[in-house]
Amino acid sequence: MTSSAPRPPGPASPDESPADLLRQFWWLHDARWYQGVAKRFGQEAANEINAEAMRFVARRIAAAYARENGLGPGLSAAELASALTGISHLMTGNAVEAANKVTGEESWETVVSRNFALEMLARAGTLEGYDCPCPQMREGWFDGLRTEVRDRRVECMRTGGTACRFQSCTVPRGSGDAAAERAL
Repeated sequence: MTSSAPRPPGPASPDESPADLLRQFWWLHDARWYQGVAKRFGQEAANEINAEAMRFVARRIAAAYARENGLGPGLSAAELASALTGISHLMTGNAVEAANKVTGEESWETVVSRNFALEMLARAGTLEGYDCPCPQMREGWFDGLRTEVRDRRVECMRTGGTACRFQSCTVPRGSGDAAAERAL
């Protein structure tokens, strides 16, 4: 006879690392926190606070990643694409599947094909009204990497897209926004 009781916390398999287990518990905390704020103060407040917190944490993680990897300010598109891949994996493990592809000398595209948070929100029936904090997370990453970037979301799974897609370019020092906008 099999038990229908929930499995106690612990590795799902012998191959699961302590870091992956910690991420799972953090995702659970984050989900319960978001749901609690939404229930008590409304979804608009939960979305706003979630985005602020995401930007703050993302900036800290990107700055730590930059220090650890000896990255200075003003990274190129290729350096940013590589750094974003590393930072995303550091933050999410395999809960988010994303690829960064250089598309020009100073531009790249990010495609997120899986996002665990959106999957869980859909399962909980609370995806409607959720504002994805990915733009704020990316702002935090770029701030932490000390590189000015023009970043544009062109598709979002939350709003019905097949993927989350961002087109980005570095802003050359001494140039205006018009040059960066042309590159996108």
